[in-house]
Amino acid sequence: MIETPRLILRPQEPQDLAWQLAALNTPAVMRFLGGAPRPPEAFAAGFERNARAWQTGEPAFFTVILRETDELIGKCGLSRISESRAPDSIRGAIQVGWTLAEPFWGKGYALEAALAVVAHGFATFGVPELWAQTSDSNAASTALMVRLGMERRSDLFYRDPDYPPADNPTTVYRIGREEWAAQE
Repeated sequence: MIETPRLILRPQEPQDLAWQLAALNTPAVMRFLGGAPRPPEAFAAGFERNARAWQTGEPAFFTVILRETDELIGKCGLSRISESRAPDSIRGAIQVGWTLAEPFWGKGYALEAALAVVAHGFATFGVPELWAQTSDSNAASTALMVRLGMERRSDLFYRDPDYPPADNPTTVYRIGREEWAAQE
């Protein structure tokens, strides 16, 4: 578990799936994560993959809870880059990501959670760098990556036909352990 001034990040629990389906698998939230809500079975399969990652000590997503109200507000965490279209040099590397329910956008919660997760990622997995991916159409996530101190790596951008043309190419960002430590 990770605690920040306003948030608690804990491993996902089985009962989180119903909340995630209702609050995160919406047109607004999924707009930049494939363009539309996913079928419940596909969403549940992703939830189960994350549960297995927790069980095996692999990078995984935390459930994000608002300390003041004990409300679930989203998820933030780490995962391996598994997209087959991603450049070979980053496939398998660890990336940071976040997804918040729409009522919690624009309040700085994603940045607060991501800062904690990046610190956790470097401390736990000992990797020399962490990555993040989005598209230029997702201005909020792009701005967050910049606020995290991540460097835009246009040499690693790639097209993903599973995403609409407006969300291509996939943009790639990186932060190294040294750059992260210098910001601290």
